[in-house]
Amino acid sequence: MEEKEFMTQEGYDRIVERLNYLKSVARQEVADKIAEARSYGDLRENSEYDIAREEQANVEAEIFELENKLKHSEIIDNKKVNTNKVDIGCTVSVINLKMNKTFEYKIVGDTDADPINGLISNDSPIGAGLMGKKVGETALIKTPTGIVQYKINKIK
Repeated sequence: MEEKEFMTQEGYDRIVERLNYLKSVARQEVADKIAEARSYGDLRENSEYDIAREEQANVEAEIFELENKLKHSEIIDNKKVNTNKVDIGCTVSVINLKMNKTFEYKIVGDTDADPINGLISNDSPIGAGLMGKKVGETALIKTPTGIVQYKINKIK
Protein backbone atom coordinates (compact mmCIF):
# COMPACT_ATOMS: atom_id res chain seq x y z
CA MET A 1 0.00 0.00 0.00
CA GLU A 2 1.31 3.44 -0.92
CA GLU A 3 1.91 5.96 1.83
CA LYS A 4 -0.16 9.12 1.88
CA GLU A 5 1.51 12.38 0.86
CA PHE A 6 0.35 14.94 3.40
CA MET A 7 0.35 18.51 2.13
CA THR A 8 -1.33 21.85 2.48
CA GLN A 9 -3.66 23.16 -0.20
CA GLU A 10 -0.88 25.56 -1.21
CA GLY A 11 1.58 22.68 -1.61
CA TYR A 12 -0.96 20.76 -3.67
CA ASP A 13 -1.56 23.79 -5.88
CA ARG A 14 2.21 24.25 -6.40
CA ILE A 15 2.52 20.65 -7.56
CA VAL A 16 -0.43 21.01 -9.95
CA GLU A 17 1.11 24.20 -11.38
CA ARG A 18 4.51 22.53 -11.86
CA LEU A 19 2.89 19.47 -13.42
CA ASN A 20 0.91 21.61 -15.86
CA TYR A 21 4.10 23.45 -16.85
CA LEU A 22 6.00 20.21 -17.42
CA LYS A 23 3.22 18.69 -19.51
CA SER A 24 2.40 21.75 -21.61
CA VAL A 25 5.67 23.68 -21.92
CA ALA A 26 8.68 21.55 -20.93
CA ARG A 27 7.60 18.50 -22.95
CA GLN A 28 7.21 20.60 -26.08
CA GLU A 29 10.55 22.36 -25.56
CA VAL A 30 12.32 19.01 -25.21
CA ALA A 31 10.53 17.60 -28.26
CA ASP A 32 11.71 20.64 -30.25
CA LYS A 33 15.30 20.08 -29.06
CA ILE A 34 15.15 16.42 -30.08
CA ALA A 35 13.78 17.33 -33.51
CA GLU A 36 16.51 19.91 -34.02
CA ALA A 37 19.22 17.50 -32.89
CA ARG A 38 17.90 14.84 -35.29
CA SER A 39 18.31 17.28 -38.15
CA TYR A 40 22.07 17.31 -37.51
CA GLY A 41 22.41 13.80 -38.92
CA ASP A 42 23.98 10.63 -37.50
CA LEU A 43 22.44 10.04 -34.06
CA ARG A 44 25.23 7.71 -32.89
CA GLU A 45 27.67 10.61 -32.53
CA ASN A 46 25.22 13.40 -31.83
CA SER A 47 25.77 14.81 -28.34
CA GLU A 48 22.92 17.33 -28.71
CA TYR A 49 20.54 14.44 -29.34
CA ASP A 50 21.85 12.52 -26.31
CA ILE A 51 21.49 15.59 -24.09
CA ALA A 52 17.95 16.27 -25.33
CA ARG A 53 16.93 12.63 -24.75
CA GLU A 54 18.36 12.76 -21.23
CA GLU A 55 16.42 15.98 -20.59
CA GLN A 56 13.30 14.27 -21.90
CA ALA A 57 13.84 11.37 -19.48
CA ASN A 58 14.23 13.82 -16.58
CA VAL A 59 11.03 15.68 -17.51
CA GLU A 60 9.07 12.42 -17.79
CA ALA A 61 10.48 11.16 -14.47
CA GLU A 62 9.43 14.38 -12.71
CA ILE A 63 5.96 14.19 -14.27
CA PHE A 64 5.62 10.60 -13.03
CA GLU A 65 6.79 11.57 -9.53
CA LEU A 66 4.43 14.56 -9.28
CA GLU A 67 1.45 12.58 -10.59
CA ASN A 68 2.18 9.91 -8.00
CA LYS A 69 2.32 12.52 -5.22
CA LEU A 70 -1.02 13.95 -6.28
CA LYS A 71 -2.55 10.48 -6.57
CA HIS A 72 -1.63 9.71 -2.96
CA SER A 73 -2.10 13.20 -1.54
CA GLU A 74 -4.11 14.07 1.50
CA ILE A 75 -4.75 17.75 2.12
CA ILE A 76 -4.17 18.85 5.72
CA ASP A 77 -7.30 20.58 7.00
CA ASN A 78 -6.11 22.91 9.76
CA LYS A 79 -9.66 23.12 11.13
CA LYS A 80 -9.65 19.38 11.88
CA VAL A 81 -6.20 19.16 13.48
CA ASN A 82 -6.27 17.45 16.87
CA THR A 83 -4.04 19.33 19.31
CA ASN A 84 -4.16 16.71 22.10
CA LYS A 85 -0.99 15.21 20.65
CA VAL A 86 1.58 16.16 18.02
CA ASP A 87 0.24 15.40 14.56
CA ILE A 88 0.52 16.74 11.02
CA GLY A 89 -0.78 20.29 10.90
CA CYS A 90 0.08 21.06 14.53
CA THR A 91 2.44 23.76 15.66
CA VAL A 92 4.47 22.47 18.57
CA SER A 93 6.63 24.38 21.01
CA VAL A 94 9.49 22.29 22.39
CA ILE A 95 12.37 22.85 24.78
CA ASN A 96 15.74 21.40 23.85
CA LEU A 97 16.72 20.13 27.31
CA LYS A 98 20.48 20.20 26.67
CA MET A 99 20.50 23.77 25.33
CA ASN A 100 17.56 24.92 27.51
CA LYS A 101 16.25 26.68 24.42
CA THR A 102 12.70 26.79 23.04
CA PHE A 103 11.89 26.03 19.42
CA GLU A 104 8.59 26.14 17.55
CA TYR A 105 7.90 23.84 14.63
CA LYS A 106 4.90 23.27 12.42
CA ILE A 107 4.60 19.63 11.42
CA VAL A 108 3.86 19.34 7.69
CA GLY A 109 4.23 16.80 4.89
CA ASP A 110 7.38 16.55 2.77
CA THR A 111 5.92 18.79 0.06
CA ASP A 112 5.60 21.78 2.39
CA ALA A 113 8.74 21.23 4.48
CA ASP A 114 10.94 24.30 4.93
CA PRO A 115 13.08 23.74 8.05
CA ILE A 116 14.67 27.20 7.93
CA ASN A 117 11.20 28.67 8.42
CA GLY A 118 10.13 26.17 11.10
CA LEU A 119 8.13 23.89 8.80
CA ILE A 120 9.39 20.35 9.41
CA SER A 121 8.30 17.17 7.71
CA ASN A 122 6.57 14.45 9.68
CA ASP A 123 9.19 12.13 8.10
CA SER A 124 12.20 14.16 9.30
CA PRO A 125 14.03 12.88 12.39
CA ILE A 126 12.61 15.65 14.61
CA GLY A 127 9.12 15.53 13.09
CA ALA A 128 8.90 11.75 13.34
CA GLY A 129 10.25 11.82 16.89
CA LEU A 130 7.63 14.35 18.01
CA MET A 131 4.65 12.65 16.35
CA GLY A 132 2.12 11.33 18.87
CA LYS A 133 3.71 13.01 21.89
CA LYS A 134 1.60 15.02 24.32
CA VAL A 135 2.30 18.19 26.30
CA GLY A 136 4.78 17.42 29.08
CA GLU A 137 6.26 14.35 27.39
CA THR A 138 9.90 14.14 26.37
CA ALA A 139 11.03 12.86 22.99
CA LEU A 140 14.47 11.32 22.49
CA ILE A 141 15.36 12.03 18.89
CA LYS A 142 18.34 10.68 16.98
CA THR A 143 19.70 13.45 14.76
CA PRO A 144 22.87 13.62 12.64
CA THR A 145 24.57 15.42 15.54
CA GLY A 146 23.50 12.86 18.16
CA ILE A 147 20.56 12.19 20.49
CA VAL A 148 18.53 15.27 21.39
CA GLN A 149 15.86 15.51 24.09
CA TYR A 150 12.87 17.71 23.42
CA LYS A 151 10.18 18.34 26.01
CA ILE A 152 6.78 19.18 24.54
CA ASN A 153 5.81 22.59 25.90
CA LYS A 154 2.68 23.46 23.90
CA ILE A 155 0.66 22.14 20.95
CA LYS A 156 -1.59 24.37 18.89
